[in-house]
Amino acid sequence: KPSEPTMTGKTQTSNVTNKNDPKSINSRVFIGNLNTAIVKKGDIEAIFAKYGKIVGCSVHKGYAFVQYMSERHARAAVAGENARIIAGQPL
Repeated sequence: KPSEPTMTGKTQTSNVTNKNDPKSINSRVFIGNLNTAIVKKGDIEAIFAKYGKIVGCSVHKGYAFVQYMSERHARAAVAGENARIIAGQPL
């Protein structure tokens, strides 16, 4: 179901990143070694939004997934953010 726009007019991204659609797997990025005690969903979305439209973001203990509209965006995000230091830990 589509998410409702927030008061700021931005639509919130879904928490669902585990779709069973085989095509969506290639547009999903796994973010490991994440300090989730400090880094929150909004922080991840702010960092990864520059690579393309994020349709989903799920945060778990120590890692997260970002689901993009396209595989091209996911590949750009991996290339651009791999080993970046966030909250003292390399992604």
